[in-house]
Amino acid sequence: MQTKEIEISGVIESIVFHSDQTDYTVLELSVTGSEGEAELITAVGTLPPSGEGECLVLRGSYTRHPEYGRQFSFTSYEKSLPKAVDDILKYLSSRTVEGVGPVTALKLVNRFGPDTFEVMENHPEWLADIPGITMKKAAKISASFREQTDLRRVVMFCRDYLGTGESARVYKSFGAGAVGMIEKNPYILCDEGCGIPFCKVDAMAASLGYPAEGEARIITALSHVLRYNADTNGHTCLPREKLIAATAAEISVSEAVVVGALDQAIASRKLYVFHDEGTAYIMLNRVAAAESYAARRIGRLLREAPCFSGADISALIAKVEAQMGVEYETLQRKAIFSALDGGMMILTGGPGTGKTTVVKAMLSIFESLGQKTVLAAPTGRAAKRMSSATGAEAKTVHRMLEMERTEGKEPRFNRNEHATLDETVVIVDEASMIDLYLFEALLRAMRRGSRLILIGDANQLPSVGAGNVLADLIRSEEIPTVCLTEIFRQSEKSLIVTNAHKINEGQMPILSATSGDFFFVRREDESSIATTVSELIFRRLPKTYGASIRDRIQVITPSRKGSGGVEILNKTLRESMNPKTSVKKERLHHGVLFREGDRVMQTVNNYEIEWEKNGLTGMGIFNGDIGVIEQILPHEERMLIRFDDRLADYPFEILEQLDLAYAITVHKSQGSEYPVVIIPVFPCAPMLMTRNLLYTAITRARSMVILVGCVSVVEQMVRNDRRVLRYTTLCERVRSESNETF
Repeated sequence: MQTKEIEISGVIESIVFHSDQTDYTVLELSVTGSEGEAELITAVGTLPPSGEGECLVLRGSYTRHPEYGRQFSFTSYEKSLPKAVDDILKYLSSRTVEGVGPVTALKLVNRFGPDTFEVMENHPEWLADIPGITMKKAAKISASFREQTDLRRVVMFCRDYLGTGESARVYKSFGAGAVGMIEKNPYILCDEGCGIPFCKVDAMAASLGYPAEGEARIITALSHVLRYNADTNGHTCLPREKLIAATAAEISVSEAVVVGALDQAIASRKLYVFHDEGTAYIMLNRVAAAESYAARRIGRLLREAPCFSGADISALIAKVEAQMGVEYETLQRKAIFSALDGGMMILTGGPGTGKTTVVKAMLSIFESLGQKTVLAAPTGRAAKRMSSATGAEAKTVHRMLEMERTEGKEPRFNRNEHATLDETVVIVDEASMIDLYLFEALLRAMRRGSRLILIGDANQLPSVGAGNVLADLIRSEEIPTVCLTEIFRQSEKSLIVTNAHKINEGQMPILSATSGDFFFVRREDESSIATTVSELIFRRLPKTYGASIRDRIQVITPSRKGSGGVEILNKTLRESMNPKTSVKKERLHHGVLFREGDRVMQTVNNYEIEWEKNGLTGMGIFNGDIGVIEQILPHEERMLIRFDDRLADYPFEILEQLDLAYAITVHKSQGSEYPVVIIPVFPCAPMLMTRNLLYTAITRARSMVILVGCVSVVEQMVRNDRRVLRYTTLCERVRSESNETF
């Protein structure tokens, strides 16, 4: 039975705890009872920063915490400044207003009494009559008080729709007049500078009576659909007709109304249109600018890098062969030649084709020429693998570009066109993972006359973020590209390598092996897949390879749903690997139960999460990072998660960015490598039963792959060469830039 909400009101006696990240607050409220006696009540809930002495009206119910006893858990609130002189003194003494402490507070209240706040707001010059308060200090006190008053007004106006952090962004974007501006056009809150989600703003607009077919609503909805498709499906643009239909369906208006608003948005340059072969593609201005800049910068790279003569390059290759005691095969020599012959090149190839050997040769040659070189990859795991393979330091692209925290959604990179990289050669591995925005940032940071070498596997899945950068660049045929195809002798013994290439060529992998590094466990009964995976991890593999193998296994599956999907496997495997005990704290959030000791994955890039490593602090946990929950702190509404050697602090309000990671999807495994990979193969959505998805999953394994499931599903995936369609314009822009340049 649902507990009936009640209302209590009183004055804040003290703030016991307040989280700056979540606004979760524990406070003591002085409530006057019917007999006139004051009672001190502990209240818990979400409340913006508040001061002692403030008046609160709270709505909620009494609960009993197992550790802290009876408390009032509130779900909504109203707050106002204190009116009684004693409460005004308490409020100001809590240092809520900048420049006012207990001593100054007493002077103010003694002089102005109940009119103190009115004087602070409207007559700051009067404050200077008090000894110790100069005109400068009086102005500072008044400005701080007015800012708090204005912010409180915005928070209270938006409280039914926005969190306090979002309301603070609104105030920072629009200032004291924010409420009036919102009442006139609430959709300004969706602007990039403010970034409030469309669904929240649309609900607010409806409550304010904004017309359903209002132009601002429809234009904002068009931007919302474009942004959603960029974030979710990777499209940097949409064909005009698809955008119109999707927007009309999203906000339940006619397509004719959307057409009129779209034409107006294009005419007023709120949206950008790109024409290609008779089709109009609609883009957000920010995305169009990124693709346009990338194309222009690529043109400059191709033109400006110093080149060497063919004879000099051949001599350099011969020299490094002698030094390393190797003889490069034809395509490897071509790749090295291409890296020295221009400002940009792409190196691709499957596992075992010698990409690392080529990179080592490049590093040696560029070092001999006095060129400063930097190695980078999109993820920390990929950077570590690159460093281990080459023997040279490799960084994440974010670290290389010196990313720092910002209040907005996008990060800020301190390395840019105004502070370029020191290195003249930039080599980036796992380039298929690079999205448009990161690629733009990388290009902005490269100095004139430098070289960019992208290394990747074009047959893997595209980036999680917007764009299809590597595939677009290869498809343009404007950037020199070398694809290594020969499998070297040391890799020929590996069935992982052999089967990966077979799958890539549309051939069935060898499934009959009983020894080596690639195995197939046949389970035609789909319902037994999860049980079999659990048995492999907890009984069969440890019996053969020792108990330590459990920590080196990652289950990678095509789908979230189904008999071998992430949701079922995570529940099954968690109960074996991290069972419930009386001492392990738990937290249920967005339908997912988190438990201390759980393996979890970050599912989006978050540049604002704080972490600590060996006494040093940093920012940012990124999509695909896997960690273990070390501690859940329910009273502080946060948990501590260790990602390798980084201990991150997670407020409960962002737990929707986490998933259990005993099993992960293939898409989330990109850029990572695991010693042992178990892959369930079972019927799921046709768009997930593809050749490149199976290929990507298999190539995540370093030492062993085990497929569990149906032969017919493997056959279907191998036959299905369907590629993920992404609407982008980078390829066409690169071609156009090349035609104009040359």
